[in-house]
Amino acid sequence: MIASGPLSAFISGLVFGLSLIIAIGAQNAFVLRQGALRQHVPMIVAICAGSDAILIAAGVAGAGTVLNGRPWLLTSVRVIGSAALLAYGALAARRALDRQTNSDIASSPASSRPAVIAACLTFTWLNPAVYLDTVVLLGSVANTRPGRQWWFGGGATLGSVMWFAALGFGAALLGPVLRRPGASRVLDCFVAVIMTVTAVRVLLAT
Repeated sequence: MIASGPLSAFISGLVFGLSLIIAIGAQNAFVLRQGALRQHVPMIVAICAGSDAILIAAGVAGAGTVLNGRPWLLTSVRVIGSAALLAYGALAARRALDRQTNSDIASSPASSRPAVIAACLTFTWLNPAVYLDTVVLLGSVANTRPGRQWWFGGGATLGSVMWFAALGFGAALLGPVLRRPGASRVLDCFVAVIMTVTAVRVLLAT
């Protein structure tokens, strides 16, 4: 039987991890769109959850002190990540404005596997917020529980897996709605706005 201390730390990590990840951002918008298109969903969920597991482990292990001592690293990620977000947002806006865009999202052309992997890794690893939230903040909170910090990290990791699986596979349940005329355009407008807003917030972050 698991002791109440480790179990409590695990549940706390689960709740804390979910509180950080659920907010709509560029990564979540990307997963939602690909889930709605039913394109490479298992791979995307695996990349997002696996990346989170690595970052959470790094935070629990104390990597946050390295980032705090080298602010230029986050600045570099901020600039490169913002450019990538703006580029993807522009592509989504172009799809939304294209009069030839199919009204049925199910008929949208599939993205290649390498392109999806590249985009998924970009939204995950070139987002400075993920380092501040996961490595620095979550790692700091986990280490306030000496001896149980890895239970806390394990709970946060499970929360990440649950969220991305629910978002990616759950988006497919929106099929009836997404088959309505103009659904593809609306979704691309949503993605374009989220990407642009996120890029601006990242650039203006201090």
